[in-house]
Amino acid sequence: MSVLFLDFEGSERNGRVQKLARTGAHVVASEPRWPAFFELAKKEKPYAIAIDFSQAPSHSLETADYLAKAKETRDAAIYLLRVPPDRLDIVTKRLPQAVIVTDQELAARVTQAEKEAQERARQKKEAAAAARKNARARVAGEKPAAAGKQAASARPAKPAPAKPPAKARKPQPGVKKKPAGPKKKKSSSGSAASRPARKR
Repeated sequence: MSVLFLDFEGSERNGRVQKLARTGAHVVASEPRWPAFFELAKKEKPYAIAIDFSQAPSHSLETADYLAKAKETRDAAIYLLRVPPDRLDIVTKRLPQAVIVTDQELAARVTQAEKEAQERARQKKEAAAAARKNARARVAGEKPAAAGKQAASARPAKPAPAKPPAKARKPQPGVKKKPAGPKKKKSSSGSAASRPARKR
């Protein structure tokens, strides 16, 4: 994470950059010249952009306006230094999200902006990790179901064969079927032939 400091090169810019770097921030300096400043901003992905208006106010205003609207840098905090009094109205109208600060205020705000950027990065990282974990859980949960479906489609269940109805036995020609008579009950004392005849 870094702070992009845009000002035309000179001894004053170098001193201001060194002073800002004492806060512990990683400061990258460049001139507000198109397209160099935008290419550098896309590469560095700064969490804060400081633009000095002291040398070319109109040029600096166009640079700040572009960075405030560009997709790659619109989420970065924008701080404006040494805005001329006669440009305050137009600057505040075109850049309502930018903050006009002094060098001392810039150092304090950059420190706070860095903490906020670190917190956003942490939350983003945790959200990405949670999303990957959920995606893995969904994939792991769907695989067994998919395998079961494939197995079912590969081996269709065969219907059970219907049992043919029992055929009635045809009687043989010339053989009469005897009607079944009543069954004789066996007694415990023996058969009827073994019983003695009763005397009259």
